[in-house]
Amino acid sequence: MKRNEMMSAFELKDEGNKYFSLHKYEDAINLYSQAIKRSPTTPTFYTNRALCHLKLKNWDSSCDDSRRSLDLDPNSIKGHFFLGLALLELGHYDESIAHLQKALELSKENKRNYGDEIAYQIRLAKKKRWNVMEEKRIRAEIELQSYLCDLIHKDKEQQMAKLKQDIIDEVVKDEQIIKQLEQMIHTSFEERIVATNELFTMVDERRKKREVPDYLCGKISFEIMQDPVITPSGITYDRKDIDEHLQRVGHFDPVTRTPLTANQLIPNLAMKEVIDNFLSENEWANDY
Repeated sequence: MKRNEMMSAFELKDEGNKYFSLHKYEDAINLYSQAIKRSPTTPTFYTNRALCHLKLKNWDSSCDDSRRSLDLDPNSIKGHFFLGLALLELGHYDESIAHLQKALELSKENKRNYGDEIAYQIRLAKKKRWNVMEEKRIRAEIELQSYLCDLIHKDKEQQMAKLKQDIIDEVVKDEQIIKQLEQMIHTSFEERIVATNELFTMVDERRKKREVPDYLCGKISFEIMQDPVITPSGITYDRKDIDEHLQRVGHFDPVTRTPLTANQLIPNLAMKEVIDNFLSENEWANDY
């Protein structure tokens, strides 16, 4: 009898962990799969295998295993986290963010120490979602610009065709007047094309600036700070985020790990002014 056949489910899992630490993910998957056969209702086996699939970029398989773990344990932090990561790679941003936020919420409730990594992935997912929205907006603007320019071209052609018909019908006979009318049509066309292109050039210039500087975002949520406060260590956080950290995780600075209490937080008025000015000049950032 082969050695694996004599091992318990948890022994197989432990063996799989060893292969995982050696970056032998296919071998680890094989061992986790054997563990699942012996104990199909243990959610940890599925999250372990899901992580291996993430390492191998098997996004769909990672989703499947993460969902199985969540069927068994809806409050599995790793289940939500790994599912969020796989969905992020598949481009399902809304669903990814929902699972990542659930993982962050659970990690805070359980005072687990990988909340910062989850928050970073949420920020990454939101940024990717934003970029996709921006790309769609750019394509729509380019299509609109082309459509408007095409309408202007067609209008010019119609005016020229009408002028030619008027000449044939002898409605307009004077050569000087004909030249003036032709010049008017050409000038009007050029002016409208220039005005349209200038408008979209201005829109394009404003769009290029549509990115929120990192220094305006909190170090925990990675979102634009609403109420920035500074710690004795000189780190600025959004008050709601640092208050929640102090209450749920512990009384220390998340970045420097030095002791910290709520009464040590000081409003960062200079940063608040910078943020308010930025938002007043960039209303789109409220959706960032």
